[in-house]
Amino acid sequence: MKSFEIPSIFKSSIIGKIKESRRVKDKLKKDFKPTVLDFGPVRFLIARHFGFCYGVENAVEIAYKTLTENEEKRIFLLSEMIHNPDVNADLIAKGMRFIRETNGNQIIDWEEITKDDIVIVPAFGTTVEIYEKLAKIGVEVEKYDTTCPFVEKVWNRAEQISQRNYTIVIHGQPAHEETKATFSHSQKNGPAIVVRDMKQAEKLASFMKKEMDLAEFLLEFKGQFSSNFDPENDLNKIGVVNQTTMLASDTQGIADFLKRVILKVHNAAPNETELYFANTRDTLCYATNDNQEAVHGLLAEKADLAIVVGGYKSANTMHLVELCEEKLPTFFIESASKLISRNEIFHFNFHEKTEFFSDNYLNSSLPLTIMLTCGASCPDSVMEGVLLKLVSFFENTKSVEEVLEF
Repeated sequence: MKSFEIPSIFKSSIIGKIKESRRVKDKLKKDFKPTVLDFGPVRFLIARHFGFCYGVENAVEIAYKTLTENEEKRIFLLSEMIHNPDVNADLIAKGMRFIRETNGNQIIDWEEITKDDIVIVPAFGTTVEIYEKLAKIGVEVEKYDTTCPFVEKVWNRAEQISQRNYTIVIHGQPAHEETKATFSHSQKNGPAIVVRDMKQAEKLASFMKKEMDLAEFLLEFKGQFSSNFDPENDLNKIGVVNQTTMLASDTQGIADFLKRVILKVHNAAPNETELYFANTRDTLCYATNDNQEAVHGLLAEKADLAIVVGGYKSANTMHLVELCEEKLPTFFIESASKLISRNEIFHFNFHEKTEFFSDNYLNSSLPLTIMLTCGASCPDSVMEGVLLKLVSFFENTKSVEEVLEF
């Protein structure tokens, strides 16, 4: 796989050594057991896979290369480069400006953008409408488009099955930039609808089975289906794709469920599956899968608590938190700055979209075991900062050099 030039401020010698050791010992990436770092009074279980994925590294490299090579030009980002505050803050400090917020609110009017400016498309991609707007302005888009290739893979598959008259069902968060982009590209080719979770997939199934009337359907899915969507006719053939940062198991569960429903509705034989349901299994993102499987590997071990690191807007990080909090106390933090002391921590509750203060979060008998992982947009340097900060709260610990003698 291609290697990328990542700014040194986002690298870590400690995390780099851990990753390289695992890469050498497990080249096929089949071993999802965690790496154990035993400092004595505190030990860490480090997830097998975490941190910058291919799409994020590609986006970061393009952004920083663009800054270096175009000092005389104005450089804009459509919105946050990736959902990590450290990366976005550094880009802003170096002169980049955001055109929009992640929720779609406009910061800079389109009229201010000229054909001589550079506009970078973030890793999530963007809508067909914005691509067309940039093309109309005369901005050179393709050279500075950092859309993740795995997101583009979803778009391409959606187009392929739309051409075979399947309606696209997108498993994603309706307000997320990637879901908006996938929805936009999908509806360009045919009918499309977004379902946010299994609960909403069950509502869709109720309508397909004629257990829900049209008025209830229109209310439930308001703003989540394409223009000219005809629920009575557009749900006879479907294919399920996803926002790549969703839980892969959830997407597959929704796909399997809707497949069973549509086959039953049509009283279809097993060999007639493709008449009504498209196979899209290969659109699931490898990095999302690996990070989630690595968390399952963590959770097979015993620990006192889990700490998950990443941006509070990061969907893939939230899903790692979701997996961990089913099994043990879990704290979602952006960086080491949230670790105030051995007794005090600021952490994010993504269900309530609020940061909380907790005390006595490390109040367990020694030795203490902490599970540690992070999202796909979290720099290694941030993970290192969290690791070292936690170690500093304990006395008589082994040195980093001693612990890293693999």
